[in-house]
Amino acid sequence: MSHTILLIQPGIKPETRTYSDYESVNDCMEGVCKIYEEHLKRLNPNTPAITYDISQLFDFIDHLTDLSCLVYQKSTNTYAPYNKEWIKEKIYVLLRRQASSRSLIG
Repeated sequence: MSHTILLIQPGIKPETRTYSDYESVNDCMEGVCKIYEEHLKRLNPNTPAITYDISQLFDFIDHLTDLSCLVYQKSTNTYAPYNKEWIKEKIYVLLRRQASSRSLIG
């Protein structure tokens, strides 16, 4: 469990910058997915169920002006920065793990 800070700038203007913090990298990646889901809900307010595939999520990430994570490194007592590509890798692993656990349950 590594404390993770998500830095996001959706638009060109610096005022669109914001951050959130999470208890772990996985929680942060779920947070990125939730941000995208909220974006889809705003675009489709009358759609009862929102569905998307990972390529649509990655397109959303690519179109953000900036998205990065700072992950706490206990050994050095510092935060290490990670970029969009790293975030997409972590999301891919997370969603693949969730999908395989659902197929075991269902």
